[in-house]
Amino acid sequence: MNDKELMEEHLLVEKGICDLYMHGALEATTAEVHNEFKNALNESLNIQNKIYNLMSAKGWYQTTPAEQTEIAQAKQKYCSGC
Repeated sequence: MNDKELMEEHLLVEKGICDLYMHGALEATTAEVHNEFKNALNESLNIQNKIYNLMSAKGWYQTTPAEQTEIAQAKQKYCSGC
């Protein structure tokens, strides 16, 4: 496994952790538990962002800009009252 593959795997794991923390916060029955999940989620989101930025800087995670027509179509589809 090379560095790029390791970072991709780490990014996927971190995204999964964020998902679990988010659901934990949504389902929490007390304010204390909710806040702990929320704090853990924020920490994981920061880690995920650092991994993404590192991968992007190395050219391992490239994005392409969306066309204006695609943006308009998505807005029309998902935002009926916007």
